[in-house]
Amino acid sequence: MDAGHAPKDMEQTSALGLDIGHKRIGVAGCDRLGLLATGLTTLKHTSFQDVVAQLAALARERQVQVLVVGLPYTMNGEVGKQARRVQSFARRLSEALNLPVEYVDERLTSFQAEQMLLSEGRSPSRHKGLIDRKAAAIILQQWLDQRVSPRSRQSAPLPDTVSGDPE
Repeated sequence: MDAGHAPKDMEQTSALGLDIGHKRIGVAGCDRLGLLATGLTTLKHTSFQDVVAQLAALARERQVQVLVVGLPYTMNGEVGKQARRVQSFARRLSEALNLPVEYVDERLTSFQAEQMLLSEGRSPSRHKGLIDRKAAAIILQQWLDQRVSPRSRQSAPLPDTVSGDPE
């Protein structure tokens, strides 16, 4: 499927970024070099099986290696009720898709996505799905940036960012 190949010393990355909400899940993907995240779609939270089927199709198509899930810490950096709910859902997704999960602090990503829409002259209230996709892209981009330059964030580390197995 790949028309071009990365240099042999360049590691290829394929990840899906997920912004998991009550009603919708924003989904983002990245280029094969793991440098740029882009919003792909927004899934409606219908049934768990439906979400798994849609994500499985995307994962196969994009040869996904990892799910990157935004974890909604409380503003003081603690794992609250919503974050535990997201972790539980992500764990189930991980098992169903047979993919590892990594978490990224997603505080304020939806706000950033809304600000991006406003700067484009679009109404956030009319583009909820787009906000979710943009938030997922922000989450995935943060993860990609940390992989490229893990030491560049020494002055402001993410609180309790969990990598690898969610347990």
